[in-house]
Amino acid sequence: MKETNESQYVKRTQQDYSYAFKLAVVQEVENGELGIKAAARKYGIQSHSTITTWLRKYGKLTGLPKLDK
Repeated sequence: MKETNESQYVKRTQQDYSYAFKLAVVQEVENGELGIKAAARKYGIQSHSTITTWLRKYGKLTGLPKLDK
């Protein structure tokens, strides 16, 4: 029998987060209340790049650095 560990990694997709939740996170970051990485930690979002994507889609794009390679 396979045991499950409650602290096991759960992969989430963009669709797992509601539109209202995404907007709330974006607003906190844009208002300067949290940085991108701090918001990811606070809300249990596994990657800061998820929030960066939300900022591009839903944010005002003020002060967001351009990611050049």
